[in-house]
Parts: sequence; C-alpha cells; structure tokens
Amino acid sequence: MADDKSNRGPQDRSRISLSEDYEVRYWTDKLGISKSQLEEVVRKVGPSASAVEEELRKQTLSAGKA
Repeated sequence: MADDKSNRGPQDRSRISLSEDYEVRYWTDKLGISKSQLEEVVRKVGPSASAVEEELRKQTLSAGKA
C-alpha cells in the first residue's frame, strides 16, 4: 500500500527520512532545529531518531560548557 500523504507524522518514528518533506517538517518542528541542522546530524549519526536526539543533547551540553 502506498504512503498516506495525509498522515503528517512519519510511519516509523524511530527513523528519520530526509527524502520526504512531511517527515523533515515533522522532525524539525519536534526537535526545534532547522532542516540543514537535521541533515547535518543525520549525516553524522545516521537516521535513528534516538541517535539524532542524543547527538543534539550532547551538542547542547557542549555549547553550554563553552
């Protein structure tokens, strides 16, 4: 069955797909980051949502220490 484009959240919330605009919008809104930041973190740690969230936490902590 084809993707239901009316479904605003990703089908598998454990993985981030940069190829679907609605998923990119969902994750940038959820994480409070820009599209370019999301792309950078996904390139660094892969598409796992938990790995992306963990990397963003590390970046926030590192920025707070600077």
